[in-house]
Amino acid sequence: MKSTGRKVTQLLYNKFSVYLKNKYGSKVYKLPLNLPVTCPNRDGNIGTGGCTFCGEEGAGFENLSCEMSVADQLKQNAKYIGKNYSSEKFIAYFQNYSNTYLSFDLFAENIAEACADGIAAVYISTRPDCISDRYMEYLAQLKSEKAIDIVIELGLQTVNYHTLKRLNRGHTLAEFIDAVIRIKKYRLEVCAHYITDLPYDNLEDVVEGAKIISALGVSQVKCHSLYILKDTELEKQYLRGEVTPISLDEFIDRTIAFLEHLNPDIVIQRLIGRAPADRTVFCNWSTSWWKIRDLIEMKMAGQGSFQGRCFNYLNGESGMTGVQKNKS
Repeated sequence: MKSTGRKVTQLLYNKFSVYLKNKYGSKVYKLPLNLPVTCPNRDGNIGTGGCTFCGEEGAGFENLSCEMSVADQLKQNAKYIGKNYSSEKFIAYFQNYSNTYLSFDLFAENIAEACADGIAAVYISTRPDCISDRYMEYLAQLKSEKAIDIVIELGLQTVNYHTLKRLNRGHTLAEFIDAVIRIKKYRLEVCAHYITDLPYDNLEDVVEGAKIISALGVSQVKCHSLYILKDTELEKQYLRGEVTPISLDEFIDRTIAFLEHLNPDIVIQRLIGRAPADRTVFCNWSTSWWKIRDLIEMKMAGQGSFQGRCFNYLNGESGMTGVQKNKS
């Protein structure tokens, strides 16, 4: 199994683009949306300065101005992406900062505005400690009324609570567990963001992350690599020699182990993140993101790896006899 063509790639892991095409019958692309919202870890509610790796613009490197209406942002992005990628269906993606931290009335108004013609789903990025029943109840109602899919993207990054503290995340693993349970109670989907190459973590932490995500019934995962943005606390630590990125080879091995222990039904939005070169002091070992993706896929294919290969730890698996396993 040495080929790295499309067919093999689909067998290696549950690829997002394939999932979208199967679900909606055509190619679907995300349209990033930017709201005038911040984060409780920045405005002093639970902390200041934000996560050590987070820049002033958050995750919205290519976002339009938050002063534009949601409708205008959708229209402008759809015109560009639809023309360049031949797509007629889109995902409205509220990408930047903690969108459920917005006041309820403004949140409800903007989410409803995103449920426009051609929008197949709404994806909402936020923090685990910004999930409450009131917001989820509204989203469940909107999902029913508009017949639209809604996915909540939660920044987890790691299950190691010591690492979460070192990253100044402002929350622990408990808040993530509570958020997933709360979201699923309203029959909404969850996407977990995970950084597989954090220098404070090891391979066992990454494997445990895959297990916890699987045990909680998360629907999707977005894997990131740790890039170091300029003008962040992480950059200061990096320049002082307090943080050393792991090697590319180790990143590949960790990502493969993460996939192998992940429930094969979980959709993988992506394997690696990226950031503008002029905004970073370290990003993806100075290698194109797609080359690293190809290296991951080639190594998986070469060694017979695939998503879920080691997914054998739930439903009392270790306590079953051989006969019980065969019957189940």
